[in-house]
Amino acid sequence: MQNKKIIVGITQGDSNGIGYEVIIKALSDPRILDQFTPVIYGSSKLFGFYRKTIPEIEQMDTNAITSASQAHDKRINIVNCLSDNTYAEPGQATAESAKGAILSLETAVRELKEGKIDVLVTGPINKKAMATEGFGFPGHTEYIQNSFETQDVAMFMVSHRLKLAVVTGHIPLKDVPSQITEEKILSKLRLLKDSLQKDFCIDNPRIAVLSLNPHSGDGGLLGTEEQNIIIPAIEKATAEGINAFGPFSPDGYFGLNHYEHFDATLAMYHDQGLSPFKSLSFEDGVNYTAGLPIVRTSPDHGTAYEMAGRDQADPRSMRAAIFTAIDIYKSRIRWQELQDGKLKNFENPFQDKHNDRPGRPQIA
Repeated sequence: MQNKKIIVGITQGDSNGIGYEVIIKALSDPRILDQFTPVIYGSSKLFGFYRKTIPEIEQMDTNAITSASQAHDKRINIVNCLSDNTYAEPGQATAESAKGAILSLETAVRELKEGKIDVLVTGPINKKAMATEGFGFPGHTEYIQNSFETQDVAMFMVSHRLKLAVVTGHIPLKDVPSQITEEKILSKLRLLKDSLQKDFCIDNPRIAVLSLNPHSGDGGLLGTEEQNIIIPAIEKATAEGINAFGPFSPDGYFGLNHYEHFDATLAMYHDQGLSPFKSLSFEDGVNYTAGLPIVRTSPDHGTAYEMAGRDQADPRSMRAAIFTAIDIYKSRIRWQELQDGKLKNFENPFQDKHNDRPGRPQIA
């Protein structure tokens, strides 16, 4: 693979949350610029405001631009896509911060499509505030899926301890049972197998499937989805050559650390998967969207308004999101070169044990 410095686009997210703080802290070590070229979509004014709230960071080399095509590879580049009149109100959900988050995302996605950035890392947003301003999508995942006209994607949470996807995402809990279907489970399992192979260099992945009901339905006493939907889906996946196992009751599965025996876990709904994931991997967890033709990651936390502007936010998840996106990008190129017969020795970026990246987590 040609050694090129990857251009990482980073959206500001909601400017009144901790987005700028974790971005600034994640990029504060100047050695970062030897690893990749950062391009932040937002506002130089807001970047400067939040940098001053972090006393230990005195100086950062920035470059104000109007497009990533003007990026300087030895500086932190900021695409000024917000109004010059924008201002920060740390801790407040405002119409202006929601509009700024939308504009930042729209600009970054457009430039990603145009090839001006290589990967996209999205800062945390306030979904309700954005919906009020006419965003029209439940979150980043759905917007990006629609932008790239992708039939199906999977919210794939990854860390050095656990990789976990969900069948249903941002929907009310009462709607979950009706959305659990054989085809939907099969689709997610196919996406996971493909992603684990191409994006994470796992040749023959093993995927665990969780049950929907307590005790896996207890033979139908506590629900029939396992017998009628989940088990048939697993059987069909197995017939297709997917190493799928289960269904496993979530309490025992996580309580007894059974997840350590699998390459990924498929949960039925959002909190069933993300609650244990964040308990195990909150500091370095990454939200990755599997199934897209491009690479998009995000830290696994929200806007945390209560911490905004107070120099309290932990940047490890943002840093992990950046380096995970870079490694997936490299893995995809190597995978394609391997398929084309151009690569004889397959180098796995996720098995790189040389910790030469400042603060870089080891992603398994």
